[in-house]
Amino acid sequence: MQHFDLIIVGGGLAGASLAVALRDAPLRIALVEHQAPRRPEGWDARVYAISPANVAFLERIGAWKHLATERIAPIRGMEISGDAGGRLAFSAYDSGVPELGWILESSLMACEFWESAKRQGNLTLHCPAAPQQLTFGPDAAQLVLADGSALSARLVVGADGRDSWVRQAAGLSAVNTPYDEKGVVANLASEKPHRNVAFQWFRDDGVLAYLPLPGNRISIVWSTSDDHADELCALPAATFCERVAEAGGHALGRLDLLTPAAAFPLRLMRVPQTVAPRLALVGDAAHGIHPLSGHGINLGFQDASELAALLAGAPQWQDIGSERFLQRYQRARREETALMQTTTDGLRRLFKASPPGLRTLRNLGLSATDGLPFVKNALVRYALGAL
Repeated sequence: MQHFDLIIVGGGLAGASLAVALRDAPLRIALVEHQAPRRPEGWDARVYAISPANVAFLERIGAWKHLATERIAPIRGMEISGDAGGRLAFSAYDSGVPELGWILESSLMACEFWESAKRQGNLTLHCPAAPQQLTFGPDAAQLVLADGSALSARLVVGADGRDSWVRQAAGLSAVNTPYDEKGVVANLASEKPHRNVAFQWFRDDGVLAYLPLPGNRISIVWSTSDDHADELCALPAATFCERVAEAGGHALGRLDLLTPAAAFPLRLMRVPQTVAPRLALVGDAAHGIHPLSGHGINLGFQDASELAALLAGAPQWQDIGSERFLQRYQRARREETALMQTTTDGLRRLFKASPPGLRTLRNLGLSATDGLPFVKNALVRYALGAL
């Protein structure tokens, strides 16, 4: 039996960033992951919009300075179009900030976290490894791996994704609401420069986003019905590119495919209880939101930041697996998570519904907001500082 203070199950972005954030903490940490991250050839089709608040987190844990700057694109503007002429635009310049956020490849961050973790003195990596059995006692949790290894710790953190094995093993419920939609992702080269502007269109067939990548490249996320997503992924490359360009009003001219289109199912997931005795959940194990905001990993990084601060600041006598102690983390994260889930789900429902008159009202609302600089700046400030 190997004894630790903390076992993190899941070495994705949320779990690995939590481990790295605790590099100077007086804790013995185990990180359990089934396979190390790898960089794809070319560009990774899975990208994230990272808010300035989370860039600050990545800077604090020493990761940001090691990321290849030539693979990071700042967002200096955003243009949102409704389905009947409504328009809302944000500008970093108008808001008095250098950038609204940054677009990064998922694997770029994952590999940097992994390299940092491998050098971490207070961390033991178990990879490749798979959890098999989890039990909770009054003083410690015990985790048995598929190879027969046994680990114990005062606290286990589930960072193993939406279908979290840890969450299920602990008996914590998750309320899933399928959207009957998929997110179609791909990277494309654009004929016209994107000028570091992110575009988003609310359409009858879903929500389409163009996210800027370095150079004349973009990453797209098209959240659409299951049938339409499957149809898009089955198209020849040239036809797919023309369909994406047409859906975006040819805003960036002709598009050429850089990575094959792929689709993943979308659902809203609420987890009423994210802590229990000797257990805490972070990242997608703790919540799931619609990707139209691009903020999913921002919530995960803020989970990691909040939990790391709580654990690192705990006095030596504190039992870090105490549910009463862990409730502080749950309370700190509950409001922001609920707000983002409600906002993204509400926007999706608003633009999906089609009662008479609603289309006109929602588009008028977008355009009216665009004409209120105070409201726009308040929205930008919230996104910069709170997400």
